[in-house]
Amino acid sequence: MEHPSLFLARALLAFAGLLAVITPAAAVEPLSLSAAVHAAVARSRSLDALSAAAQGAREMAVAAAQRPDPVLRLSLDNLPVDGPERFSTTRDFMTMRSIALMQTLPNADKRRARGERFEREAEAAMSERAQRVALLQTQVAQAWLERRMQEQRWLLLQAQITEARVLVQTLDAALRGGRGSTADALGAREALAQLEQGLIGAQAERANARLTLARFTGGPPDQPLADAPPMRHTTAVMSEADPVQYLPDLATLQAREAVARAEAEVARQELKPDWSTEIMFSQRGSQFSNMVSIGVSVPLQWDKPQRQQRELAARLARVNELQAEREEQTRERVLQVQRWQREWQAGLDRLAFLDAQRQPLATQRVDAALAAYRGGREGLGAVLQARRDALNLALERLALERETTGLWVQLEYLIPDSSTGAKP
Repeated sequence: MEHPSLFLARALLAFAGLLAVITPAAAVEPLSLSAAVHAAVARSRSLDALSAAAQGAREMAVAAAQRPDPVLRLSLDNLPVDGPERFSTTRDFMTMRSIALMQTLPNADKRRARGERFEREAEAAMSERAQRVALLQTQVAQAWLERRMQEQRWLLLQAQITEARVLVQTLDAALRGGRGSTADALGAREALAQLEQGLIGAQAERANARLTLARFTGGPPDQPLADAPPMRHTTAVMSEADPVQYLPDLATLQAREAVARAEAEVARQELKPDWSTEIMFSQRGSQFSNMVSIGVSVPLQWDKPQRQQRELAARLARVNELQAEREEQTRERVLQVQRWQREWQAGLDRLAFLDAQRQPLATQRVDAALAAYRGGREGLGAVLQARRDALNLALERLALERETTGLWVQLEYLIPDSSTGAKP
């Protein structure tokens, strides 16, 4: 019969082997573009900061709309300090122990204006958050596509190096058999060295692209990527009649303009002074009567044209400044988006032309040069040049695809996706 400790050890080894099989399978789930965007938005602390700023402004809106706290004042009035009654609080008829309650009474419009000013601040913070979401989504999508392009470039160079090594081995074998050319062998080795040198840079850029994407998503840098989504269409819709309600950066400017208008309204309400009321009860000695005093205080705005009205004029000038800035940026942004749309469509057409026209020609040229070399009509240099041109064309296509998909990303994430963890 098997010893229990040996049976337990075998069971533990089997369980560890099962974990070794299951865990990597779960860890290498491909990362899609949408999943990367969702993960980056969910872990962004800057978005949490803006949500907290909006919440803080809402709390301040409630506080600012309230009346100021009343003031309790305790006093000892007319205390004698010399003579036979000095420091007595009861023998002199003028000595009083007083308690007073004071309250400032800003009018309802002023309190409402103060509260609305912070409400506009909360809305501005949420508008800025939406702008930050759109920017973050764009950055993450660009990082995902950049990594995908670098992966494709690395694979392309790897495939070229594999072919170049086979060619070098073939020529070396032919040279040892007395059938090859030393010049051809050296040319093949030089072509292989150039590819290997290019691979060094491609490996570094591939590693950097992996790290950049992992910084946004928080996942492992070597997590494989899923297939790219179709990029021949975009869900972005923008009305030229009212682009402000679609573009988050313009909506943020409009929200800041609303804050400035609310501040101007507060300054307008400050033209009306706040009245204060006070009631005071004064206690004297037992042989004297107690007293009650009632008072009203009104600030005297002696220099209103140079103070309150100047402040209101400054606030209104700020509103005009922000309004002009928003209108100018609206024109620029609409033109920019229109250019992106045209350049994206042109990029799609260029890719289609390259695939339909230039790529078949490059393949045919390589095949023709190889056939001529095998038939003894051309040297190996023509084959190597044709392969270099085909590789350059493939790299050109990758660069064109990166440029075109970058424009697609700008359009696709022009408007923030409310489903990517947006918080109220």
